Amino acid sequence: MIWNEAKECMSRDELQNLQSKRLVKLVDRVYHNVEYYRKKMQAVGIEPGDIRGIEDITKLPFTTKDDLRDTYPFGLFAVPKTEIVRVHASSGTTGKATVVGYTRRDIEIWSECVARAFSQAGLTRDDIIQVAYGYGLFTGGLGAHYGAEHLGATVVPMSTGNTKKLITMMKDFGATAIACTPSYLLHIAETLEAEGDIENIKLKAAICGAEPWTEQMRMQIEEKLHINAFDIYGLSEIMGPGVACDCIYHKGLHVYEDHFLPEIIDPKTFEPVAEGETGELVFTTLTKEGIPLIRYRTKDLTSISYDKCECGRTLARISRFKGRSDDMLIIRGVNVFPSQVEAALLEMGETAPYYMMIVDRVNNLDTLEVQVEVDEIFFSDKISELENLTKKIAHQIQQAIGLAVKVKLVEPKTIERSMGKAVHVIDKRKLV
Repeated sequence: MIWNEAKECMSRDELQNLQSKRLVKLVDRVYHNVEYYRKKMQAVGIEPGDIRGIEDITKLPFTTKDDLRDTYPFGLFAVPKTEIVRVHASSGTTGKATVVGYTRRDIEIWSECVARAFSQAGLTRDDIIQVAYGYGLFTGGLGAHYGAEHLGATVVPMSTGNTKKLITMMKDFGATAIACTPSYLLHIAETLEAEGDIENIKLKAAICGAEPWTEQMRMQIEEKLHINAFDIYGLSEIMGPGVACDCIYHKGLHVYEDHFLPEIIDPKTFEPVAEGETGELVFTTLTKEGIPLIRYRTKDLTSISYDKCECGRTLARISRFKGRSDDMLIIRGVNVFPSQVEAALLEMGETAPYYMMIVDRVNNLDTLEVQVEVDEIFFSDKISELENLTKKIAHQIQQAIGLAVKVKLVEPKTIERSMGKAVHVIDKRKLV
């Protein structure tokens, strides 16, 4: 089902004309209403009249998370505070929180975009959607909630933190879909398996996001729960969940380009890369009123395709993320992404989808230890068997990342489970 066929299936020419009109309007609005942006544009000699369409997007300066922190809390807001009906914030790992505000129209557009995503997952007003993202300042819970309501579905606002109660409600209410992080969904699946309850649920779809995950992890979720799992993407600075989502063909995430203008740039040169080439994803919010952002650098690494999808949508598709330009680990001159390690482990079959990467520096040499949770059926008391499995895993990871690593096997269910964003890296190096 296509929720908004007029917008999701328009021709590229029509879409680009719409984007150009909205970009021109956006630039004029932020120039006159946001002092910070006006100064940034003046610094590079740009005035609103210089932007006549999306072909001029590269003339505009980038926006980064530091810009949001420098203007904390409301310095990038483009409307009076009386028009802001909701505020969300993301704490991040360092520095001040990044604060975003929404007008009533922003909430309506957000709800529309998430409804599109749920519709891509085959959901309708007949479904019961359990929302197991966190509620509060994090955008995941309320974003999914409002989108499900806009779809007309029944919403079960579970949030996270009580897995047994979540499962009870899932069974009693007959939930047909769940929205949560993929790592938490695997934890739910693991709990259902242990209790022998897999056959007692009615789930048919999961909409997972808020953290990077691999195609192998998606396949594992689908196999365990007998459902179709979909990848939803968003970030609070741009809107929240619902910026993009994949469809039943799982050949990239459709970006809702009538609201969000995507670019892919080289993170070192800042120049655009060719279609299909990997680079950093950059977004301009074409319709956001509360806190519009121009050329916001997401740090997410992906590629983009403009081919029409088999589902009929003409929207651009971004590929599954290959990592982030700011969480990339450089170990002995080798670029390493946690997603590479995850994919290597899940290809094997003997390991559970839980791991921890410990990076350290010993005698001025970087070291990488990967703690791997072994699937229960493969865990053995025989030292020789464990040693062979350790060597096999180490070889698999080395083939994936081009770097020799130390592998430490741990018993099933010993690595901490996450109910939110999974933590896969502990970097003990003094890199400052």
